[in-house]
Amino acid sequence: MMNSLAHNGAKQMQRYGDVRVPIIVSFLLGVLVLWGYPAGLPAETATHPVLPSKAELAELPPDGGSDYNRLVFEQSPYLLQHAANPVDWYPWGEDAFARAKQENKPVFLSIGYSTCHWCHVMERESFADAEVARLMAQYFIAVKVDREERPDIDHLYMQVCQRMSRHCGWPLNVIMTPDRKPFYVSTYLPREPRYGRPGMLELLPQVDRVWRERSQEVLNLADRVTASLQTSALQTPAQSQLLKADALKLTYDQLASLYDTTHGGIGQAPKFPKPLMLGFLLRYWKRTGEPQALAMVETTLQAMRRGGIYDHIGFGFHRYATDPEWRVPHFEKMLYNQALLLALYTEVYQATGKPLYAQTAREIATYVLRDMTAAEGGFYSAEDADSEGEEGLFYVWTAAEIRQILGPEEAALFMQVFRIDPQGNFPEGKAKQHNIPHLTEPLAATATRLNLSESDLQPRLDASRQRLFNAREARPHPFKDDKVLTDWNGLMIAALAKAGQALQEPSYTAAAQRAADFILRSLRNEDGRLWKRYRNGSAALPGHVNDYAYLIWGCLDLYEATFDVSYLQAAIDLQRLMLQYFWDDAQGGFFYTASDGEALLVRSKATFDMSIPSGNAVAALNLLRLERITADTRFADRADALLRTFSAQVAQAPASHTLFMAAFDFALGPSFEVVISGSPESPDTVAMLQSLRQRFLPNKVVVFRPNDTQAPAISKLAPFTQNQKPLQGKATAYVCQNFVCNMPTTDPQEMLTSLGVVP
Repeated sequence: MMNSLAHNGAKQMQRYGDVRVPIIVSFLLGVLVLWGYPAGLPAETATHPVLPSKAELAELPPDGGSDYNRLVFEQSPYLLQHAANPVDWYPWGEDAFARAKQENKPVFLSIGYSTCHWCHVMERESFADAEVARLMAQYFIAVKVDREERPDIDHLYMQVCQRMSRHCGWPLNVIMTPDRKPFYVSTYLPREPRYGRPGMLELLPQVDRVWRERSQEVLNLADRVTASLQTSALQTPAQSQLLKADALKLTYDQLASLYDTTHGGIGQAPKFPKPLMLGFLLRYWKRTGEPQALAMVETTLQAMRRGGIYDHIGFGFHRYATDPEWRVPHFEKMLYNQALLLALYTEVYQATGKPLYAQTAREIATYVLRDMTAAEGGFYSAEDADSEGEEGLFYVWTAAEIRQILGPEEAALFMQVFRIDPQGNFPEGKAKQHNIPHLTEPLAATATRLNLSESDLQPRLDASRQRLFNAREARPHPFKDDKVLTDWNGLMIAALAKAGQALQEPSYTAAAQRAADFILRSLRNEDGRLWKRYRNGSAALPGHVNDYAYLIWGCLDLYEATFDVSYLQAAIDLQRLMLQYFWDDAQGGFFYTASDGEALLVRSKATFDMSIPSGNAVAALNLLRLERITADTRFADRADALLRTFSAQVAQAPASHTLFMAAFDFALGPSFEVVISGSPESPDTVAMLQSLRQRFLPNKVVVFRPNDTQAPAISKLAPFTQNQKPLQGKATAYVCQNFVCNMPTTDPQEMLTSLGVVP
């Protein structure tokens, strides 16, 4: 094994130039890393310690005391999960690195998040082990980071992982010099060698020996890795040309080549929902009329809705499926997934009018408002996959349980519809006869197969689902990460505002308002700048580019849902702060961190859409929308510069930059500015707005000009609306396309025709 790992490491070193490295260093680089949910590994859960009270905390020394380490004083739920480890953990900060320099020890950095299954496994197997803790204290300074609180650190060291391996994920373990330069990366590490990877008991002494005996070679390696990162960060020169229109076709072709024609979705197992890619396909269909683009979206959304990746009992989507058919999920639920999928199902409903998409959007919203909403109005981050020592146990059922809860007749029906097998259909729980409820066909087909009408079948299933949900509520729940993150809340605010408009659900809009008001009130400092995280009554950690970009997105959608000018003003204020502190005046684009933020090895820019969208791509769309709403061309200038900055990178891999491509689609046009002028509560105004909101028109902005006797507040932000008044006392639409305006109209259908909507 040592020879093969050494060979792996030597090949990887070629990325940093032709350099001779000792076998043991090659070994360090050659340790295999793992993505996602590997088959055959044990399904264990985190141990959540009983932490001291506030009074007891006040009595503990700075190192946490004998029963706890320093993490006991942190707010991050992930860090607190490790507060009772025997490992001498530090949170990220100068204290840890100063001690590493003083003692000339490398730093063992472990990055994860509170609902990460394999983080739990490593915590239980390795970090809770006394012998592992002894070796870590002897050889390293141990630092723990919550990737959701510090995505800047995670983003930086994930780039290192991506340079050293094809497979990266969490937990992400990085060993680095005291000045933060990495020389080793891995994901999950067991206590002892297993699955072709080294164990902690074996690895830690080996790294120490290399550090002491061949330190200069290790330092040279760390310098090369760091130099590679820094060189890559500088390679974003401003481009003289925007993308060409054929880049949209290339993006579509790439996505079509990755599409699973059998089960839907982009790519194979493990299968992620990828709502940003599907959202691009929907926009491509809107632009071109390409039927296959819409078919790919619909097939995928229907397959996901039927599959086990969807929680048919309590609603909401699990993070991803481990199989091509969407049946077996990795059970954690993330707020950002709910937000992006809520927005996508809403848009596909607008595009098609099919009730299934509206139903799914409503159910996602039901889950979020019921289970993921804080009393203050913000939204929690995530729910764990594990409970009672097993992944998915909260969500699975035996046939006997279903019969006991529903009775024989309704249980038989439910089991036929949702494919419940007396022997179990959950591969990891077959021995216990566990089942994941899922559908294998549309409900209409099931009704026909059972010789029932769909109108008779649906109420019976709804009643059974509610009874099973009530029974499930009595089970021990998975751990809930109750921190409120500014960026993910921005996504959910945008999604609920969109759904509130399209589905005519004022409660969704009201929830978005409560969250936005809370964030704008409680997660901004005296200068108006954003904090990253709120928990237990306090906000902390400076905001990053995604916090600003996503919250601006949410405020813009919320303005269009409520026409409360304060949200538009907040978006403008935040955009100006974002330009002031994050914009690269030399090369263009937004840095991930602020100009006065903590200095990491590299001040990088994120362009790829990962599980969440690129902050630069979101910013491009925000700037375009702000310019269309306010007619302030300075926003358009920055949007143009932003798109030019990254055009070469995007053109090389457009399918990995689908939100950038959506922004380019908006910039390419046609785009529309719609001003509705009228009395807010009058029936003709409501009817005109609703006719606009129920259509899928992604490349438009909507401004409302109230029929006030005095100049309305919107005229101060959008001066061109000053004279756009109702005609003959009726609600009136002013539609402009690519800066050319049509004659105003009081006819909703005439307004839609000017927007390209065919009656």
